[in-house]
Amino acid sequence: MRGGTSGWLESARVYLEPRILGILFLGFASGLPLALTGGTLTVRLAEAGVEIATIGFFAWVGLAYGWKFLWSPVVDHVPLPILTRLLGRRRGWLVFVQVALAAAVAALGAAAPEAGLARVAALAVLVAFLSATQDIVIDAFRVELVSADRQGAAAAMLVIGYRLAMFVSGAGALLLAEWYGWVSAYAVMAILLLAAIAVTLALPEPVLDTEPLLADRRPSWKSRIEQALVAPFSEFFARNGVGTTLSILSFVVLFKVGDALLSALASPLYVGLGFAKTEIAAIVKSWGLAAVLLGGVLGGLLVRRLGLLPSLWFSGLAQMLSNLTFLLLYWSGRDQLVLSFAITVENLAGGMGTTAFVAYLSSLCNVTYTATQYALLSSLMAQARTFLAGFAGVFQTWLGWPGFIVFTAIAALPGLVLIRLLERRLRAERAETPAVAHF
Repeated sequence: MRGGTSGWLESARVYLEPRILGILFLGFASGLPLALTGGTLTVRLAEAGVEIATIGFFAWVGLAYGWKFLWSPVVDHVPLPILTRLLGRRRGWLVFVQVALAAAVAALGAAAPEAGLARVAALAVLVAFLSATQDIVIDAFRVELVSADRQGAAAAMLVIGYRLAMFVSGAGALLLAEWYGWVSAYAVMAILLLAAIAVTLALPEPVLDTEPLLADRRPSWKSRIEQALVAPFSEFFARNGVGTTLSILSFVVLFKVGDALLSALASPLYVGLGFAKTEIAAIVKSWGLAAVLLGGVLGGLLVRRLGLLPSLWFSGLAQMLSNLTFLLLYWSGRDQLVLSFAITVENLAGGMGTTAFVAYLSSLCNVTYTATQYALLSSLMAQARTFLAGFAGVFQTWLGWPGFIVFTAIAALPGLVLIRLLERRLRAERAETPAVAHF
């Protein structure tokens, strides 16, 4: 690839390709539900007077993201009546899930925390389950839709669309809630999910050289079950080796753990410092959006120019250091300028890290088992955001805000160490068998 400015411009042209642009809208559909069970919901809970430790445990409503690999073989192999025949394997599932997800989001908006947390939690879990199922389809769709050399750009567009959606379901939902109430805010989000169906229908169904075995009804049930449940995982282990596979899976769990811990309590911190919903919407969601979009694009360019593991190292270090800016925010109190600075730095680093991370996960998948293998990897990533982040409120209670913020930065160190381990393993593999350099 040519160096200098012309090389970077050449790398950037990929973002104008129709399929890459289509990933932007897939990312929007994927990101819209997350804030509705995350940051936006925690603001609603904090306003309702729910204790901060309880709010922290609400991160567990997203456990579906961490276990979606369990039902990903169904999405990968089982056709839906009528929809699969009319729209194809990926688009049929996507339309079905988007309709169900819109209904669940509307129901969550109608559930008031003041009337009881059990119903709110149950509906939030349902939204997370359907959203995780949508992610299974979208991730497989994305990996299959574009070539290997464009996965970095596709990951960047996914992050941009994802963050735009989180802006809409974050800042947009908060403003709508301020003006019209929570029920109306969630109803608008449900309508946007229904509108995403048009994007699904506009994109082509991926055509692969290898179709899953379950598309053929001749094999025995034993063969079908083995192909759906065993083959994706055994192929992944066989291709990478046991030692490298364990390192990869550990890295996937730990890379975003510091980010996840801080994000779980960011909204309660803003509320506790005295920021109003309109300030959170204007600064955290709106101002931060530009930084995260820029970070997503830079992350895609870094992957294309430097490679996956160097990009992961750089962005992971940036993520760790960005958490420490929240110390300045805590000590400054309700200071809009400091909040803007902290959000800009954190979102810029987070956008780069997420893009590099998604591109790395995509590079690990065999297209024969795209949905199942990507679901396994992204499920492990979600464990940090859900199960581990569920203890964030407990850690904050023990450590206080300054100690907790420092703890979230320290929690990023194991992921950085594992990147170095993976780099050494990769160099060793290249020295022995150059053809296995698939990272």
